[in-house]
Amino acid sequence: MSLLKVDNLKVHYPIRGGVFRTVVDHVRAVDGISFELNEGETYGLIGESGSGKSTAGKAILQLTQATNGSIKFLDKDLITLNKKQMRAFRQEIQMIFQDPYSSLNPKKRIIDLVAEPLRNFETLTAEEERERVLYYLNKVGLSPESLYKYPHEFSGGQRQRIGIARALTLQPKLIVADEPVSALDVSVQAQVLNFLQDLQEDFKLTYLFIGHDLGVIRHLCDRIGVMYRGRLVEEGTTEDILNNPQHIYTKRLIAAIPDIRPEVREEKIKERQEVRKEYQQNASSYFDENGRPFDLKPISDTHRVALP
Repeated sequence: MSLLKVDNLKVHYPIRGGVFRTVVDHVRAVDGISFELNEGETYGLIGESGSGKSTAGKAILQLTQATNGSIKFLDKDLITLNKKQMRAFRQEIQMIFQDPYSSLNPKKRIIDLVAEPLRNFETLTAEEERERVLYYLNKVGLSPESLYKYPHEFSGGQRQRIGIARALTLQPKLIVADEPVSALDVSVQAQVLNFLQDLQEDFKLTYLFIGHDLGVIRHLCDRIGVMYRGRLVEEGTTEDILNNPQHIYTKRLIAAIPDIRPEVREEKIKERQEVRKEYQQNASSYFDENGRPFDLKPISDTHRVALP
C-alpha cells in the first residue's frame, strides 16, 4: 500500500537582479522528482551535498514551500493544505534532524524536549506525560536518570537517540530521517542504524532515509533513489542499484564506497579508475545540453534510469 506518493515535485528559488530586483532566473533545488513510499518500507534518497535531497524532505513536511507538483500522504495532497489542516498531519509525519548538537535546545531538560510534541497535540497530566517520556527514553536505550539532564551532558549518539525519542512520541506513520548518522562516529553510526531497524519493527514505521553515503545505508533501505542536480538519475531496489548501476553518477557513488579489506583494495582502485575514465569520455551522453539529467525511463519492473 502506497503511504506517500511524490509526483513531479519542484522547489525553485528565484534569483533577483538589476535595479528593480526582478527575477532573472531560478535555483532549481528540486526539479521534478517522483517516487512512492510503501507502508512499512525504507526508501533511501541518496546524493551529494547540494543535490536537493534534504530540500525534498523538508518540502514533504511543508517546512519548505514547494513550487509545483503534488505530495500525497494517505491520499491527501499536502501542498494544497493550509496551516491548520497541515497541523493534523504533523502527528503522522515526524523528522529526525541531521545534527544532534543543534537540533536540541541546550536550555531545556530532556523531559521538556521529548514531551514538546505531546504538549502541542495532546492534553496529559504531569504524571502521564512523565510516564510517556520514560517509555520512549527506555525504547531508545536511555535511563530514567536522563529525564532532568540537559543535552550537553550526553554524547552525540545519545543526543541522536533523544531526537529519535522525540520523533516517536506521537506514534507517527512516517519518519523522515535527514542524514541522522552523518555527524556521528563510525562505530556509533552502526549502533544508531541497527537501532532504527529495531524501532521500525517495534512501531511498524515507514522511513524516508536521506543520506549521502551509499555505503552506510545500503543495509537499511529496501529501495533507493539517487539524486543529482535536483533530479532523480536512478531508482530501484537496493540490489538493482548496487549490483546493476546504469547511470554514471550512481557508478561513481558505488566506486567511492571505501573497503579496507586488503584483498579487494586493488580491485576497488581499478574500479574507480574505470568509472573516472568512463565519466570523462561519456559524461555528455548522460545529461542534456544544459547539463541536467534526463527523465527516468524504466529498464525493468523495479529499475528506472535517467537516459536519453
